[in-house]
Formats: sequence, structure tokens, C-alpha cells
Amino acid sequence: MPASLSALSHLALRTEIIETCREMNASGVNQGTSGNVSVRIGDGRFLVTPTGIPYAGMTEDQIVEMTFDGIYYGPCRPTSEWRFHRDILLHRPDIDTVIHTHSMFSTVISCLRRDIPAVHYMVAAAGGENIRCADYATFGSQALSDHALTALEGRLACLLANHGLIVLGANLRKALALLVEVETIAAQYWRALAVGTPVILDSAEMQNVFDMFKVYGRQDVADPELRCGGAIAPAA
Repeated sequence: MPASLSALSHLALRTEIIETCREMNASGVNQGTSGNVSVRIGDGRFLVTPTGIPYAGMTEDQIVEMTFDGIYYGPCRPTSEWRFHRDILLHRPDIDTVIHTHSMFSTVISCLRRDIPAVHYMVAAAGGENIRCADYATFGSQALSDHALTALEGRLACLLANHGLIVLGANLRKALALLVEVETIAAQYWRALAVGTPVILDSAEMQNVFDMFKVYGRQDVADPELRCGGAIAPAA
């Protein structure tokens, strides 16, 4: 490892950011250099991807370290969307990661300036009964950041009108998983609209989903209609 890289702070996290960016493009939820990623690192600072550098050749020293008052460190300038990365991390202590993409179907819905309603119960994964579409503002502007913050109140994802998608997470892995989920729902919604009028789940059913999500995936929660027959199934 070059000495210049070994001296970098948060080297493993910088590597993970680059790997996440490459996975976004490889999986088709982003393209080119249009997306950007940030992660909180504590002490009033965060790491964020640089502006205009293709992910394939991005190196750890090009990941930008920033303070919340707009000071950056390193050889590269931060993404043009650094304002909403900063503001979201500043105002949302419950999350540590922000991912923004121009994923196809989320962007299509954003160009209609529509929220994504509860067309599928997995909308609840984004924190509410819908995924809001933030009002339009020019990319990189403070107005866009302000609109995004409003749309993200009580949510982990929002669309940006005529622009794309923002997702939040506790870490890169969870944020990327939510990104894929929201893009899938956007594709389902777009296809349903093409066929007819989607049936939207009501608030009562979405509350049932929220309650189920509280125990989903937990091995320590018992199901009264389910019992374990042993560690190994007996021979037939």
C-alpha cells in the first residue's frame, strides 16, 4: 500500500464508499458519475465522494473529508450535491449514510412530480405510508437541500423532482439495500400505472406492516403457530 494511502484517515471506510459506488453502477441503480455517497465519521465531519470522477478509477485519497461548515480536505472538490449531504447528516442524527442516484424508475416518477404511494407494502421500509417527492430546485443549490430535508421528515427516502432519489441508512450496506428496494418499488409503480390504476394499501394495513416490521427477521421472536422439530430433520 502506498504510504500516501496508509496515512489517510478512515481508509477502510473510504474503500467501502468506492466499492458501494461501483456496485451502484454495476447493479444498474446509477450510471456514470451522476450519483454520490456520504458517511458520517464523527467529530463534526463526514466523507463524501468527489465531483466528476468516474467510480472505476476512483481512489481512496480522492474521497473528500468535510466539516459541517463547508471546509473540505484533500486534492479533490466534493460532489456538487455536498449541501444536501451535509444538511441531512447534520439534521438526522438517526442515520450515518446518504446515497443519491439518478436511478431509472425513481427518476421517471420524479419527473411526474408524484409521491410513490403504498402501492406495495415494502414502501414501509422507507419509513412511512409513502415516499415523498421533494419540490424541484436546481442541482447543487441550497434550495434543493431545503426541499430534500422537508421531504425526508420521518422518512428514509425521497424523490427529487425531475432529478432522482435520496436514501438514508445507518451504514452503507443498509442504505444500498434500501436504494435497491425503493428503485424496485418505483419500477412496480410505473408498470402498474401503465396498465391501469394501482390499488393503494390503506393506513390500517400499513400500520399492520409497520408492526410486523418491528419483529421481521428476528430469531428471538416466537410464532405461536410455528414450532421447531430439532436441529436436524430426521431421515425420511
